[in-house]
Amino acid sequence: MCGITGFWDPRLREQDSLKPMIEAIRHRGPDDTGSWANREVGIHLGHTRLSIIDLTQAGHQPMKSHSGRFVLVYNGETYNYTELRDELEKSAGIIDWRGHSDTETLLAGFDHWGIQQTITKTIGMFAFALWDKETRLLTIGRDRLGEKPLYYGWQNGVFLFGSELSALRAHPLFQPEINRNSITLLMRHNCIPAPYSIYNGIKKLPAGCLLTIDPDNQDAEPVMYWDAKTMIARSIDNPFGGSPEEAVSTLDNLLKDAVARQMISDVPLGAFLSGGVDSSTVAALMQASSDKPIRTFSMGFDVAEFNEAEHAKAVAKHLGTEHTELYVSSKAARDVIPRLPTMYSEPFSDSSQIPTFLVSQMAKEHVTVSLSGDGGDELFCGYNRYVLSAQTWDRLSRLPVGLRSTMANFLTSISPDTWNKTLGPIQRFMPSSMAQQNIGEKLHKAAGVMPLNNMSEVYRHLVSHWQEPSKLVLGTNEPSTILTDSNSLLQNGSQVEQMMALDLLTYLPNDILCKVDRAAMSVALETRVPMLDHRVVEFAWQLPLDYKLRNGVGKWVLREVLYKYVPKSMIERPKMGFGIPIGDWLRGPLKEWAYDLLSPERLKREGFFDSEMVQEKWQQHMSGKFNWQYHLWDILMFQSWLEENGN
Repeated sequence: MCGITGFWDPRLREQDSLKPMIEAIRHRGPDDTGSWANREVGIHLGHTRLSIIDLTQAGHQPMKSHSGRFVLVYNGETYNYTELRDELEKSAGIIDWRGHSDTETLLAGFDHWGIQQTITKTIGMFAFALWDKETRLLTIGRDRLGEKPLYYGWQNGVFLFGSELSALRAHPLFQPEINRNSITLLMRHNCIPAPYSIYNGIKKLPAGCLLTIDPDNQDAEPVMYWDAKTMIARSIDNPFGGSPEEAVSTLDNLLKDAVARQMISDVPLGAFLSGGVDSSTVAALMQASSDKPIRTFSMGFDVAEFNEAEHAKAVAKHLGTEHTELYVSSKAARDVIPRLPTMYSEPFSDSSQIPTFLVSQMAKEHVTVSLSGDGGDELFCGYNRYVLSAQTWDRLSRLPVGLRSTMANFLTSISPDTWNKTLGPIQRFMPSSMAQQNIGEKLHKAAGVMPLNNMSEVYRHLVSHWQEPSKLVLGTNEPSTILTDSNSLLQNGSQVEQMMALDLLTYLPNDILCKVDRAAMSVALETRVPMLDHRVVEFAWQLPLDYKLRNGVGKWVLREVLYKYVPKSMIERPKMGFGIPIGDWLRGPLKEWAYDLLSPERLKREGFFDSEMVQEKWQQHMSGKFNWQYHLWDILMFQSWLEENGN
């Protein structure tokens, strides 16, 4: 795992600007740095290395191909690189390898097969920039699911790229002009989805894309080499025809192979373990593939409703892992907040960024690589909103809109805290699969969807924080995204599958994977995600929905795999998520900090937000009548970022 950056200035003006760009992302790769340039053309490539495979200088980057034609900077891991080497040796006669890095293997593939064919053959995660000396063209690329980040854009006639925006900002010709429209996306999604960024003229390369950079065609668009939408539609049209038992066996074998491949490392390796279905499955398969105890890591919290450490500890004990847990106080968690604007380099407001950083920091003390269970919810129908759709919407939508609106008004007339206190005791007598954490907040969410007209509107509402962000952010129009025209996404799937597809294409890469990458790489920890092996993804989409969602419970087929290794009784409990009590903190220890960033005078002076709308939410939250923690956190994370990076 590494950081990449560079620039191409055809006018040959800034020839010595690479070093500060590299230093800006040094945290991603503290083991080594490297640079390469062709000053006659104005191309400059930079790399920071976190040594994982081939720790010798044979793995140093930027790296030249054996032919001398290509120069590559690469961030990621190619998990099938040994097979690719064997194939190259047979078909191209390549035997004089300098080392055993996957970077060298990719370069040999580019020489022999070409760029797109080589990338199509890979199993892995990556972002790269490749200079072709022969054609004098630069190609940048990103992995299929968007595990690794890549920003790019033309600024003042120079092309800039990097793993994080901080690298681009370090170039003297960079223009830090805030894209106000992108703020509306942040307010809706708590992140800025690709291809947008917080700056005008700078984009994120979408997942599964290649882009060829040519100074004579600065408007060139990315080309998809792997299209998730096409894959999903094709998989649904050609479903898995085996029995449920065969589906469980096939998934078990696919995940075993994915996990085993991702355990290849020349440095210590472990796994995040929350005790939930996804992380427990990954840890179980890792332990089954190892002849000694693997390392597992979990974080405990001093607020009971957010603490999963005891569940993780029980799973770890059953599996026989070498388990490490860290109990974190609320103060220790709050102390992370000042680091967030630098850690994420553009505004990002998923509050689980805080515990994600803390567990990454703890794991880094023991290992350099950690596997995670991300992706299981999107692939196997794990989010509560999917179950809400399947169980509730069809029945609810049959009621007159007026009646639904009346019901919604009643539910929201009572504060979430009052609902929790009223219904909490009743839930003790309910089956564990039906009990819910923060029932009051969920009732308010349900009230929000009651007056809506169809599932597309329901999904958009459920994944949005601010429902009309262009009214909040002054002088803006919300940019179009895949959610704008989600009806055309999936013509051959159910409503639940439509939601799952949207999450795979948007929420997963733009929020979840971004959160984990920035938090882990801020402490130089590589994270790997076995469930996003594209073979697992493609198989998951071939499975009929009833292999995933059964009797109102998601992840059926994945649970059946897990129950081969861990007793069902250890796993069956309400889904918690990876949260923290932001709402309570804003009313208590964070109150002064938050008010300073949200004060009417400040908001009016800066001119980004409607201060009256913000103050209304603030006062309602302070009174305890409504919990607007996510809405306020969106603004606070932008304000914190602006204070750190403002222009």
